[in-house]
Amino acid sequence: MASIDTTDIDVIVVGAGNAACASAASAVENGSKVLMIETAPEDARGGNSAFTGGAFRFSYNNVDDLISLCPSLVDEDLDNIDFGTYTHEQYYDDIFRMTQYRADGDMCEILVTNSYDSAKWMTSHGVELIPATGRQAFKVDGKFRFWGGLALRINGGGEQLVLNWHEQMKKLGVKVIYECTAIGLIHSEGTGVRGVRVRYQGEEHELKAKSVILACGSFESNAEMRARYLGPGWDLAKVRGTAYNNGAGLNMALDLGAMPYGHFSGAHAVAWDLNAPPYGDITIGDQFQKHNVPFSVVVNANGERFRDEGEDFHSYVYARYGGEILQQPGMYAFQIFDAKVQHLLRSEYRCRFLTKYSADTIEELAEKMEGVNAANVVKTVKEFNEACRTDIPFDPNVHDGRCTEGLSLNKSNWANPIDEPPFDAYAVTAGVTFTFGGVKVSGQTEVERSDGSVIKGLFAAGEMVGGLYFHGYASGTGLMAGATFGRIAGRQAAIHAGTSN
Repeated sequence: MASIDTTDIDVIVVGAGNAACASAASAVENGSKVLMIETAPEDARGGNSAFTGGAFRFSYNNVDDLISLCPSLVDEDLDNIDFGTYTHEQYYDDIFRMTQYRADGDMCEILVTNSYDSAKWMTSHGVELIPATGRQAFKVDGKFRFWGGLALRINGGGEQLVLNWHEQMKKLGVKVIYECTAIGLIHSEGTGVRGVRVRYQGEEHELKAKSVILACGSFESNAEMRARYLGPGWDLAKVRGTAYNNGAGLNMALDLGAMPYGHFSGAHAVAWDLNAPPYGDITIGDQFQKHNVPFSVVVNANGERFRDEGEDFHSYVYARYGGEILQQPGMYAFQIFDAKVQHLLRSEYRCRFLTKYSADTIEELAEKMEGVNAANVVKTVKEFNEACRTDIPFDPNVHDGRCTEGLSLNKSNWANPIDEPPFDAYAVTAGVTFTFGGVKVSGQTEVERSDGSVIKGLFAAGEMVGGLYFHGYASGTGLMAGATFGRIAGRQAAIHAGTSN
């Protein structure tokens, strides 16, 4: 069996996604020789980063800040694009509102205040940012107006991001070993963590290093851990992304006494096509998702509405859709749209692989929808239509206040009657993206014990880090957190290894 040469390796990074690559790049910049190990085969590398749509949340004050990140913006018709601002204060407000004010304030400060510099650093490593029109801005009266703090996104989404990062790994001299599964940490109380035990080509090996960074995702791919931490029924949920985030890094850290931190019974889970495969398909990417709930009426198997579809912009509530659907009969639901809003729907509603029903009347549509009380669907849509405040103008770029009145569950915004054929219904269930629980880290990403001491030589980044997400999630925060804390982890691991000047 092949051996693994760790001669002169300073830092081992466990994982191969955005946070792992950011960690490795930063460690190299700070003088370290880095080895990266990835449990997946090369064609499935990158964890959840490979499946993301590329939303990237950072602070900016004006269009000049955006042009610095995306120089091609100067060629756009800027008179007809309102990018607005996304200040530190707006970023903080969104995080704390989404997490019901539970997010770790110190961690949030690091994330928010470093977010623009992290975006700039990412572009220095070849990541291309482009305007997020069509996803975070709609054209109304000839002008795009951005909402939700996501002016730019990563061109090519997660698949291109991972490809780009691994091209950088080659340039930086980072060796990546695939199908190499971490099974434990090499540790002593005197020296701290000094390497990783792995399973590779049928044998166990000890890989020695001066520092280790765990950037290997959360436990969403592990059905047993989902049921244990998230609760009954979550083991039946589909997984939006990788099949390889099985909680190994988390368990290794906890075995050494790391402090569990964050919302262990919480997860990022979206509306996902009912008949999608159990795990993500990289050839489809994130196209099984169905995020345009604000422009729909959503019913369960009983034909009844169960949420305020117009509560907020999708980027602030979409990560809760999956958990809400899991609570419904049969763990599925249907999003119903009419022709008026078809031009607003994202590309995933035109994916070749989807569970969709179409008809020219609501009655016919309801009869086609499998596993639903058709009579109640017709009744629900009729009552909804009659309750819509059509005297209030519809505007998808703002909380327009176009609501329903008189229903037991009203829609707060974007309440259009479902009355213009053809009508479409999309069958959805829950797709888990990642889980919120992780380990406690210091401001320097050192993994901490419950008594506040640090486990020497052990650092964490990405979804391994707990304390940022509770109950909800603002789109684009994950990639930014991975980049920001990964960059810090790489630098601090290099300092611990004695290579940083």
